[in-house]
Amino acid sequence: MPRAPFQILVLPYRRTDDAFEYAVFRRSDAVIWQGIAGGGEDNERPIDAAKREASEEAGIPETCAYIPLQSISSIPVNNFKASLNWDPSLYVILEHTFGVDCTGVPLVLSHEHVKMEWLPYQEASERFTYDSNRTALWELNQRLNGAIQ
Repeated sequence: MPRAPFQILVLPYRRTDDAFEYAVFRRSDAVIWQGIAGGGEDNERPIDAAKREASEEAGIPETCAYIPLQSISSIPVNNFKASLNWDPSLYVILEHTFGVDCTGVPLVLSHEHVKMEWLPYQEASERFTYDSNRTALWELNQRLNGAIQ
């Protein structure tokens, strides 16, 4: 399937007794810690791409509750091989972000990741390689803890 010109980021979380933990993933092809990331296919909507990627990369059922986040980043197209097939006037693509409730859901890693850890907010934020992941995590943490309605 052709790669759509957008990226998604999914941040799995789970509720513990009195707090939230967030899943961070180490990629198998580089020393990068991030959430679940991937691209859309064909005419997929970002939420559909998020559900598909989360299922493929971590075994997260598509029926889990997703929270669309306001955090959106721009990524230069030259980071994607598929950009050769995109409109040449396109210079950046958007990364749409989502949180997904994985409380009680066991995560299963795909070949794209060598390790996954559940961490409290501050440790997860410090572990992430990219600022876009930290920004989206901050928003998700604020929403889950009631600071933003």
